[in-house]
Amino acid sequence: MDELKKEKIALEVIKTLKSRFDNFPEDASDNRNAPFHEAFLKAFKIRIEEHVTDVPIFVSLASWMHGLNTSVGQSFFESVAHILCDGEKRVFKDLLINPFQQSAISEIMISLKNKKLKPSLIKENELLFNNMGQNSLSIQDFSADVYFEDDEKIVAIELKTVKPNSGIFNKEKEKILNAKAGLKNKYPEKEIFFYLGFPFDPLNEEECGFDKNRFFNYGIEFKKFFDPSEVLLADELWDFLSEENNTMQTILDVINSISKPDFMEKFNFINNYASFHIDPEHYKNILQEWFLKRDLEIVQNFSSLISKSEKQKNIKRLLKQNLFDKEGKYKENRINTLLWELHK
Repeated sequence: MDELKKEKIALEVIKTLKSRFDNFPEDASDNRNAPFHEAFLKAFKIRIEEHVTDVPIFVSLASWMHGLNTSVGQSFFESVAHILCDGEKRVFKDLLINPFQQSAISEIMISLKNKKLKPSLIKENELLFNNMGQNSLSIQDFSADVYFEDDEKIVAIELKTVKPNSGIFNKEKEKILNAKAGLKNKYPEKEIFFYLGFPFDPLNEEECGFDKNRFFNYGIEFKKFFDPSEVLLADELWDFLSEENNTMQTILDVINSISKPDFMEKFNFINNYASFHIDPEHYKNILQEWFLKRDLEIVQNFSSLISKSEKQKNIKRLLKQNLFDKEGKYKENRINTLLWELHK
């Protein structure tokens, strides 16, 4: 994986950690009124107190953990996927299919529901992509969490939690069939691929390992509607996106390099312009450890930029800026301008 992509992933890690530290509950004073939850928790009082000394803090932490799950599941995974494949989230509206395709989709869904047929990506595509008749029927608008295309193909991926609700597979299958038919009609010269993507396998003992057969039995009616080749799981997903090997381990290595108990201490240190002058080696070491290669290049060429700043005041102003804003977002305009000034 190239250094810039590692840095971009690192920046997503930093943003996520900063957000969760900002929202970490130090006490229970901000707890919402939750009388029903508190009433039910009384039944578990003895068991909870075996492990937790402060039940109100436990309630706060549960809410905080839910926020972390949401941040990682809905934002971090999607952003990293976009970085790896140079893709984006894409919304599609007003796609059309023809009556033959509509009939084929209905036939496929009925056969799968009644278990008359097993899911077969090859056979289903043969039915969907036989374009016979006028494209006159609108399909429901849809989005793809991850979308990229080149001259030969279009790839769309719907990212899912590792234990999706049992009732979604029927709807997801029908959505994907319609989406593939509509995309094929819009881009007839291109191959169309639409996958379900699961970031990790919760049933596997190894962090990056996966067992697709076992995973298919994990969700009710999963294998009833989906061919295994329609699903990308754990390292299979990340390697597919990056077109490299061991990508999931690389992502974890980046996270583990940054996500340590001294995270906020290091964050505050490098996010203060004066820190570089106080302890430049420590400053550089953190940038190196956190894969912040562009800012490392800036501090390694600091004297050159200072010389240029004698004629260009904007350089000195940019050098005095913090690296991140108050939400933990990296100041791309700052770093890109400094690098441009350095190399021009």
